[in-house]
Amino acid sequence: MTEVVEPRIVVIGEALVDVVHRGRGVVDEAPGGSPANVALTLGRLGRRPALVTSLGDDDRGALVRRWLEESDVAVSAAPSPRTSTAVARLDAAGAAQYEFDIHWDLGHDRTGFADLVASADVVHVGSVGAVLAPGADQVRALVGAADAGAMITYDPNIRPALVDDPDALRERVAELVGLADVVKASDEDLRWLHPGRDPLDVAREWRRRGPALVVVTSGAGGAHAVTATGDVVVPGVPVTVVDTVGAGDTFMGALIDGLANHAAARHPAAVVPHDDLETLLRRCAQAAAITVSRPGADPPRREELAGDAR
Repeated sequence: MTEVVEPRIVVIGEALVDVVHRGRGVVDEAPGGSPANVALTLGRLGRRPALVTSLGDDDRGALVRRWLEESDVAVSAAPSPRTSTAVARLDAAGAAQYEFDIHWDLGHDRTGFADLVASADVVHVGSVGAVLAPGADQVRALVGAADAGAMITYDPNIRPALVDDPDALRERVAELVGLADVVKASDEDLRWLHPGRDPLDVAREWRRRGPALVVVTSGAGGAHAVTATGDVVVPGVPVTVVDTVGAGDTFMGALIDGLANHAAARHPAAVVPHDDLETLLRRCAQAAAITVSRPGADPPRREELAGDAR
């Protein structure tokens, strides 16, 4: 009997502590960070990913490590003078506005990180870690260390509060889009990156630059996937929203999970029939809906997804 070898998945990017102001004087602290949330989702879906990140040797860093390791995420962290934080203030609808205190630097000696990435079948990058100096250049170098057959996934997940030079950021995003096989972006990200343009027009332009699959998410409005052979559209899942923290990251993690077994194909959208892609996107939307139905970045485990099988 042939042994099934699970794809090796490496996520690169920030891990931090979310300080969430929920109103009426209620303040919660919980681990987070977009790439960390993606890794957490993959761990809860049974993928046992590795996260390359930066953490302080402090109580918050220990909290982040425990949170990830309890969901089967292997943490490889460069030392940081402090663990980064994101202050989230929730509005009446549960949507978050962020203020950041982030130190993002993977250090000068990244041989171990490069070896880890070189052995991966899937490499995911995104958000602050992909654009904030000095770590952004280090992330780009690690993407270059990936095996030629690895599937590269990217989620811009723009944080305007951290952007000093919008044009330079747009150039960085464009470079990473061109390197990726799969890109997921929110309609808000695309409107910020390309003001006045239809997000789907931007997605189609991005796909022509190299990715086989570009997915645009619209929260309760569902998701729209762009491929060379046509588009796939799925509706959002009706749900009572507690907050939106981690929703997009959950969608991204579920998308990587669904495509991971096609990673060897390099261009997964080319080997996933449209009906199967629609099923996958519905599952991603379901996973995100579960996350927004409870506080904080708390993605579902595999058994929570209806009809899930692998």
